[in-house]
Amino acid sequence: MSDRSANNSGHAEPSYSEVDVATRRLMAALDALESAVERRREADRDENELASRIQALGADRSRLADELDGSLVKSRRLERANREIAERLDAAIGTIRAVLDAGKESLSLESALEEEDAEHEEDSEDS
Repeated sequence: MSDRSANNSGHAEPSYSEVDVATRRLMAALDALESAVERRREADRDENELASRIQALGADRSRLADELDGSLVKSRRLERANREIAERLDAAIGTIRAVLDAGKESLSLESALEEEDAEHEEDSEDS
């Protein structure tokens, strides 16, 4: 037996072209792995950015909900004040009308009394 067959256990040594092909396949696999790792990093960055945006939107939503609640409270207060003012205006208008009507009646009564006095004076002068 020869030394060659004892050392290789019956396998022939790969030729230079087979090593070159295997090296190229290994390099291609490493490039593909590197690309996959980069895509994964990019996806993780996108995911983190999305999570940050979602958190910011949640904070904005909470702030807007608080502002809306405050606006509703303010709106209800303004509506209540508006109703109170309307009621007071109605009462004031009623009072003013009553005073004006009383003034008209008073003027009518004064006119009637003046006319009556004038008639009495005429009657007195005639007599």
